[in-house]
Amino acid sequence: MMSDRVNAIQRKPPWLKHKIPSGPVYQGVRGILRQKQIHTVCQEALCPNMGECFSHNTATFLILGDHCSRNCRFCAVQHGNPKPIDAREPVRVAEAAQQMRLKHVVITSVTRDDLADGGANHFAETISAVRSHLPEAKVEVLIPDLQGDWKALQKITITRPDVLNHNLETVPRLYPMVRPQAVYQRSLELLRQVRHMDAALLTKSGLMLGLGEEAKEIERTLQDLLEAGCSLLTLGQYLQPSSRHLPIQRFVTPDEFEKWKSKALRMGFTRVASGPLVRSSYHARELLQRI
Repeated sequence: MMSDRVNAIQRKPPWLKHKIPSGPVYQGVRGILRQKQIHTVCQEALCPNMGECFSHNTATFLILGDHCSRNCRFCAVQHGNPKPIDAREPVRVAEAAQQMRLKHVVITSVTRDDLADGGANHFAETISAVRSHLPEAKVEVLIPDLQGDWKALQKITITRPDVLNHNLETVPRLYPMVRPQAVYQRSLELLRQVRHMDAALLTKSGLMLGLGEEAKEIERTLQDLLEAGCSLLTLGQYLQPSSRHLPIQRFVTPDEFEKWKSKALRMGFTRVASGPLVRSSYHARELLQRI
């Protein structure tokens, strides 16, 4: 059973160990991010793949500040009162992407329930700025639920990103504990609305495993995603960021992740990335290239 007590972080199995990041490319990426004063979800969410991604000259840009208006119990991003929007941020993100010579730019954000449109216009401006600086690059966005404001969502869809991602994160039964300020059906409806607005736009979603979900619940959630028109899927291991976050209920083995990948493909997903260290934007370019 999960509890609200402070939980010690469990020791990771061998397949979740990773090298300490280093090297000139890694340091170069950090330098560009510092110079441009840009946040990344890699750093703010303590992503285990940060070293690998930075060393391969890629990163996932985090816009709309570094403080989230929600407090999901799985996420390491700071929460509290967000700062005002930085109007220059879209251009700085575009300039950083250009300096890094990215061919696939991934943009996400904190959740901004304090903003009338949830930050949708800022997303649109960032996409436009990236397209202006890197016209040949693919653009993928990972967006919050915008509190179900579909007019705000349309501000993003009309910019026609190459991939629009919105993560369900977990099965509906666990939402009150894992994502208390989110609504499962609202997130599903967002994906449906994207397909209504632009049937050609690729939609993507992801789940964390290891939070106490059962196999039947995972399968039902995958079916819900397919029925909502989602074609790209990521499955990864939940990792407890600190003792204040939800404890890991179990470590899912690489073999089980492979089985879920095979099952998801048989169910009808176009492409699936599934593994202990898989995250929403991990190898995002490669996943898109396979289509």
